[in-house]
Amino acid sequence: MTTLDAYDPDTVTVAETGLGRYQVEVMAAGATFLADEPVDAGGLGSGPNPYDLLASALGACTAMTIRLYAARKAWPLDRVIVRVLHTRVALTARDRFAREITLEGPLDEAQQRRLVEIAERCPVHRTLEGGADIVSVLAQPPDLAEAHPANEGHMRDMLDACAD
Repeated sequence: MTTLDAYDPDTVTVAETGLGRYQVEVMAAGATFLADEPVDAGGLGSGPNPYDLLASALGACTAMTIRLYAARKAWPLDRVIVRVLHTRVALTARDRFAREITLEGPLDEAQQRRLVEIAERCPVHRTLEGGADIVSVLAQPPDLAEAHPANEGHMRDMLDACAD
């Protein structure tokens, strides 16, 4: 794996690894993992694809939101399992996420119904349901001579050596 330069807890950083056609390294919340395409799509199959990550975000948020609500109510929820299937028939078609929620523990029917209602209110569910605005800007590579002033002499010499 590559090492991403700066860790920012509020930003997810994704960088190509240089291995395979699509493999990228993702750094989020101090964790690092690979994302990729399957082998049959030209990738190395070394990690989830972007749609898998999107479905994972929905599943994780659902499980965590249910857990938080059950804990606040002191309900006997032993375990939550969320399975998510993402489908879309065409690039211009609306995406569909089918979510299957398993609640383990001695919950009564009213508690189970309420926890499924709470799943509908998880933040990622609301984001996907409402859509999002995306703003993209082109970042410039850092000026290496300014990025490492302590090595200014060495950097200057290397830049001079590489000048045409």
